[in-house]
Amino acid sequence: MKLVVQEFLTLDGVSQGPGAPDEDTSDGFTRGGWFVPYLDEEFHRLVGTWLGEADALLLGRRTYQNFARDWPKMTDDPFAGVMNGLPKYVASHSLTHGEWNPTTVLSGDIPAQVAELKRQPGRELQIHGSARLAQSLLAAGLIDTLRLVIAPVVVGQGRRLFPDGGAPAGLRLVGQRTTPGGLSVHTFEAAGLPEYGAYGAGA
Repeated sequence: MKLVVQEFLTLDGVSQGPGAPDEDTSDGFTRGGWFVPYLDEEFHRLVGTWLGEADALLLGRRTYQNFARDWPKMTDDPFAGVMNGLPKYVASHSLTHGEWNPTTVLSGDIPAQVAELKRQPGRELQIHGSARLAQSLLAAGLIDTLRLVIAPVVVGQGRRLFPDGGAPAGLRLVGQRTTPGGLSVHTFEAAGLPEYGAYGAGA
């Protein structure tokens, strides 16, 4: 399977709490729900297309627990059947089992276990949110594709997908589009380590 990260971001790179003010208030974050004003029908159709490519979900503990709390109750959401039915893998050193079936808990050497999952037949193993997990797997060279959806907003605080001190990574842009609501959707493929150069006549 191909490992795909799907992440909602602000212009200043924050990925925390896109869906509601109380979605993730850890570390004193008070500006959640910043993604919601930009949702539109075209983006919902795009998300449905992406979900149609998923054969399993890979989630960090915090995202898993939020999803497990909310998705089983969202019976009127068109994506609920897919989200609830897909196999879920949750990376955690504290959970021993998951209530949102079908769930498998991964612990210990997470990159090695994810590498083994990638060797299984299938289409996409999708990471939704779970920024810390995505960071660690990008550093381990396991991410194949990033789908980054950028909202036209600066929130000025919160956990970022690419924090200072994170592992460097080269990416190749393979797709870009905008939605009527103002979202900018960028699809990147992993391209190894970054390349560096110098600009100017003497370079």
